[in-house]
Amino acid sequence: MKVESKKVVTLQYDLYVDGENGQEELMEKATIEAPLVYCHGESMMLPAFEQAMEGLAEGDAFDFNIACQDAYGEYDEEGVLTLDKKMFYNGDGEFDAERVYVGAIVPMNTVDGQIINAQIVEITAENVTIDLNHPLAGENLHFVGKVLNIREVTEGELKALHHRGCGGGCGSCKGSCEDCDSECNCN
Repeated sequence: MKVESKKVVTLQYDLYVDGENGQEELMEKATIEAPLVYCHGESMMLPAFEQAMEGLAEGDAFDFNIACQDAYGEYDEEGVLTLDKKMFYNGDGEFDAERVYVGAIVPMNTVDGQIINAQIVEITAENVTIDLNHPLAGENLHFVGKVLNIREVTEGELKALHHRGCGGGCGSCKGSCEDCDSECNCN
């Protein structure tokens, strides 16, 4: 069986990024005990990642690079914003220090209602500075690993993937619950 659309692929890999000293640094690991499992062709992975995996067979080794512009893009300084600390108050009108601390990833609402993740990078007496860039923005990615398993996706898995946006806006339901089947709980 080959890696192709609608196949569940299980991988082990090491992900390296360019280090400050000119050497690659290990950023992430998917091991045999805790592998990466994804459904190929269902937009779960970067398009360049899926393209590199296409056609590999169970047991095949891989070693490929994805340039930052094909991964998470260049780091954007405009993605670093300083906000009024009051935006991070809890229901009791106090700063939510349990949830908001340097290094924390917090969900933020955009003006059009989308939820995006932001990393807290600084907290002062008056402000909180957040970074909206993906943690791997500006990084060239180097994947080295092995395909552990490939299998057919089940109908249930495919249905769950297509409805993963339901429950808060129905993004995968084309914006309308009428387009969904009875298992979609958009409201």
